[in-house]
Amino acid sequence: MQHPSSVVFLNTASLFRIVEEGKLGDPKRLSELVRRLRPDITDTRLLVLFELKPDNEESRGEGREQAGRYLAALNEVVEPDKKLTGGTGFEGSLFLEFENGGALWQLSWRTPEPGVTLYRWSYRRKQPNATWKERAAQKADELPREEIEQRGELAEQAIRAAYEGSERPKGFQGQVYLPGDCR
Repeated sequence: MQHPSSVVFLNTASLFRIVEEGKLGDPKRLSELVRRLRPDITDTRLLVLFELKPDNEESRGEGREQAGRYLAALNEVVEPDKKLTGGTGFEGSLFLEFENGGALWQLSWRTPEPGVTLYRWSYRRKQPNATWKERAAQKADELPREEIEQRGELAEQAIRAAYEGSERPKGFQGQVYLPGDCR
C-alpha cells in the first residue's frame, strides 16, 4: 500500500513466477525444486524480499535462513542490475475490534534485520464504555493461542477486506483500524 507502483508477489507465487512476471531474468535457469519455492513478500520494482515469522528467536533464525536461501536462488538467475536484497523498514501495527468492542486485537510487525519481518498478536481486555483509542492505550496482553486458532482466519479475511476496500467477511462484527498511511 505504501508503494502503489510496486509489483509485489505474496507467498502464493513461486520463484519461477516471480522471475518471469517480475521481468527479472530467465526463470528457466532455476532448478526444478527451487522453482517451486515461495517467499512471503517479494517486490520486483524495489528489488526486496521479506520473510514473515512469529516474533521469537527461533522463528527469527528460520526467517534469516529462508530469506538467504531465496535471495541466493533469485540472484543466481536475475539480470546483474536486478539483484534483490532483504527488505528493511517494514514496521507498523493495526487493530481489529471483534464483537462490537468485546475483543480488541493488535497485529504489530517489525523488521529487525534485512529480509526478516517478525509479527506479534496481542489484545486488550474488555473495558466497558471505553473508546477503541482508550483501549489501544491499555497494556497489551499476549493473545491466547486458542483464541488465535479460533478467530485467526476471520481476522485475516477482515484485514484483507479493509485493505482492499471489499466486503467484510460473514460473521465479523466489528472494525479494522488501519495505520494512517495505508490508504
